[in-house]
Amino acid sequence: MSINHIVTPLDSAELDSKEQYVFYHKMVDFTLKELIVNVQRQQICNEKELIFFKQYSDLLLYSIEAMRIKYMYDEEDNMKIDLTDSGFPNYLEFRYLFNDLSLRAEYLNKLIPEEVLKKEFLDTLMRKKVPVKKSKLFQAASIVYYKSVQQKFIFNRFVQGKIISAPKHSQGELLTSWSFYDVSLNRPFICFMYFDYDGQKFLDYKDKVYEVLKNVADRNMSLDTMAYAIDRKLPNIFPKHIKRIDLGPLHNVFAKDENEITHAILDSIGKKEIPLESYAISLKIDEVFSGSEFKEGSFFNKQTLQNWSDVVKQEYVFAPHRIIQMLYNKTPDIMNMLAKPPIQMADLKTI
Repeated sequence: MSINHIVTPLDSAELDSKEQYVFYHKMVDFTLKELIVNVQRQQICNEKELIFFKQYSDLLLYSIEAMRIKYMYDEEDNMKIDLTDSGFPNYLEFRYLFNDLSLRAEYLNKLIPEEVLKKEFLDTLMRKKVPVKKSKLFQAASIVYYKSVQQKFIFNRFVQGKIISAPKHSQGELLTSWSFYDVSLNRPFICFMYFDYDGQKFLDYKDKVYEVLKNVADRNMSLDTMAYAIDRKLPNIFPKHIKRIDLGPLHNVFAKDENEITHAILDSIGKKEIPLESYAISLKIDEVFSGSEFKEGSFFNKQTLQNWSDVVKQEYVFAPHRIIQMLYNKTPDIMNMLAKPPIQMADLKTI
């Protein structure tokens, strides 16, 4: 195991009340859905990239909703939210979900039958006229969780997309995508690679492509380093354009990182200048392009590799109008360095 894959629950905040769970999940769900809409409106991704962007975002939303169901009435465990530079759940929460669902059949056999629980609820509410105990609500939530949540839709540390034909006028003939949840940053990344293939029977070679991407492109690193590693390990693949989207941090009242945008929001919430549900989300895009080729290796075993451009970096901020105004006042240098002026999203309504 690489040191980059070692994770701990430290630097995480626990959600420890029903009200916090409802508020947090509503914020994350709302923010990601707004982000998808605005990435499309701003044409930050082309049509094919956008399809993959939506799919990976849906997996993330599905997983966080599964966490909501799992922890809502659990009195023993609390969900952990990353404090360092994320605003998303700690990676361990995704791993717990995935491992937990491996034993779903075993857990379902131990749970009280659904019909028995329904009768108990009706008797408690209608005849006894008292609230249902939290332990019983947790049993009901567990039934919903283990019966409805599917392991295959949980956002894993690495998620591979299909290889398809690239859009017209792309630098490569083929396009693939993948997503990973960086365990040191606790943030999701979405990647796209445009490439050419020089060989026979590509269907027989695609598994090799998937294997290499999973082994060398599953964590945050310098993009030109990632591009070179992919290029070197796949002799018949000629990458032409690699694009990586860093999704986050989600700046909100739960965050306690050192990010200037987070601090500006927390400071304004503390002074009651903006409401508790105020938020912003950062999105960073790194891209590299192949400009020329060179040969590497011995005389009898030369490999053609790509000369990569400098990494092209673009940063975006998405936030409601009032938050954008506040950020221009408190963090003008950051706002003026963005690839586009801050992109307006809708306000989160908690009532």
